[in-house]
Amino acid sequence: MGLFRRKKEDSDGNNNNAVKKEKGSWRRPANTAFKQQRLKAWQPIFTPKTVLPTFFVIGLIFAPIGALLIWGSGKVSEMTFDYTDCETLTPSPSADQLQFSDMSDFNYRLKSGSTDAPFTTPQFAFLNRSDDSNVPIAERQQCYIQFDVPIDLDPTVFLYYKLTNFYQNHRRYVKSLNSDQLKGNHVSVGTLSGGDCKPLDVINGKAVYPCGLIANSVFNDTYSPLNLTTDSATTYTFSESGIAWPGEADKYAVAPDYNLDEIVPPPNWALRFPNNYTEDNPPPNLKEDQHFQNWMRTAGLPTFTKLWGRNDNDPLPRGRYQIIANLNYPVRSFKGRKAVVISTVSWIGGKNPFLGWAYVATAALFVLLAVLGTIRHMIKPRKLGDMSLLSWNRQ
Repeated sequence: MGLFRRKKEDSDGNNNNAVKKEKGSWRRPANTAFKQQRLKAWQPIFTPKTVLPTFFVIGLIFAPIGALLIWGSGKVSEMTFDYTDCETLTPSPSADQLQFSDMSDFNYRLKSGSTDAPFTTPQFAFLNRSDDSNVPIAERQQCYIQFDVPIDLDPTVFLYYKLTNFYQNHRRYVKSLNSDQLKGNHVSVGTLSGGDCKPLDVINGKAVYPCGLIANSVFNDTYSPLNLTTDSATTYTFSESGIAWPGEADKYAVAPDYNLDEIVPPPNWALRFPNNYTEDNPPPNLKEDQHFQNWMRTAGLPTFTKLWGRNDNDPLPRGRYQIIANLNYPVRSFKGRKAVVISTVSWIGGKNPFLGWAYVATAALFVLLAVLGTIRHMIKPRKLGDMSLLSWNRQ
């Protein structure tokens, strides 16, 4: 008995089954112009007569664009005052006996035509009233900053805070929030636990509101209006409304859909809510808190500025001013820096000449290549190929 059952063959010794397809033929594309890559195609021939004029045209287009951007940026004045080291100064005895020291980290970038305006070195003083229970918690540590405004600033005048070495663009940080909770929907503890807000999702069986790393690390330094040092009655105020992007408020609710005993504030909000949320100290109205909305729109770079206030109506006259920064936000622990920025804007936005100079540099590069190519072509022209040998592939 045979070990294998052989297929019945014809008298000619051939298998009754149909002839097998040639090996690998099932992978062969159909014999069409598209699948066999026989479609007509335009193959440009780059010659000096086409390339060199193109380089000149690109340079002539980019140069005025760059000049326009530089001109727009030059209309902006910006002043930056870093007060990170203020808390390391010797504390002043009182607000009436401030001991000022020269500020080492500051920057004036005034508008074109006023870059040589004189100014004196900014100064700052540290006032520590941590042991005074009569002072509000948010104002117990203060930095008094005195600086010159060398020129008159036309409205709108903006007040920003600037952070350095703070990576809001970290992947886990960016996704550390719950949009449904921020919109006022009731998100259960079970849903929050282990979600995007981890590890600040649930504390002692209660939902953290608002949950996540972004809300927990919200910037909470605050600033006073500007006061003339020669006349303290002259005040320049900044409005804290209209500082968030349009439509940001739609992402947030007036109040959460929780009972107060179901939620706790983020850990870093403990000084603001020492007894958790109560009827006398309820959760914040995130729909109106534009500082919170700005912070939740994370920055793409580790050095960034965020708008804190604006004045759309009044010019800021030149003079020496004082601003008080209430120190609540620590940055030295992660080797960061914080500063206050006063700036105007133009049609291009803030002070940023880089884009304009990038256009100018690109234009110069293209023109240079075009000139060198023209000289090379005139001195030693390249012999072109026989154009009659070129033809379309009409298979």
